[in-house]
Amino acid sequence: MANKTLGLEPNLYQYLLSVSLREPEILTQLRQETAQHPMAIMQIAPEQGQFMALLVQLMGAKKTLEVGVFTGYSTLAVALALPGDGKVIACDISEEYTSIALPYWREAGVADKIDLRIAPALETLDKLIAEETEGFDFAFIDADKSNYDGYYERALKLVRPGGLIAIDNVLWSGKVADTQVQDNRTEKIRALNQKLHQDERIYLSLVPIADGLTLALKRP
Repeated sequence: MANKTLGLEPNLYQYLLSVSLREPEILTQLRQETAQHPMAIMQIAPEQGQFMALLVQLMGAKKTLEVGVFTGYSTLAVALALPGDGKVIACDISEEYTSIALPYWREAGVADKIDLRIAPALETLDKLIAEETEGFDFAFIDADKSNYDGYYERALKLVRPGGLIAIDNVLWSGKVADTQVQDNRTEKIRALNQKLHQDERIYLSLVPIADGLTLALKRP
């Protein structure tokens, strides 16, 4: 995992942030609090949050889905980019982690846009499918890697044609390219990357921002 863009030497990375990052103060505060957390490595990079917000604005998205919330930075970045009637259904299993997010969401004035579902995400997604809660414009997957394929398949059902799925950590700190690394999580990400490369249901781009972000646009 990485919470800054891989492969950039420190001076260049700082330059990138200095001429690109427009991080609202509330997001900065949440990011700084999360940086003190023992699991801070799970935090997405600020430049990635801004990129995802731009994608949401570019699409005119109103209805979005998130699998894996942690302390709610990505949720907040997307919610701030949505129009007043926009919604995020946010899936996580940890009340402990997501409790950090709640005051920030409230202070930012977007708590009413965020529907937090505390349950195993596969169960939440299956329930949404069963309820025919489809037509999502955008979905972000950033949860346990062992279930990435299951999250992707369900998200593909839930997003509308022309909807976008963003999948985090697909470069996995470079481990996916190291054939000596054979642990379960790395193998799961490798397998999904290969599958997506061949998947004719989507248009595809793997963007080397942060820890690698795959963009999968559902074909009409």
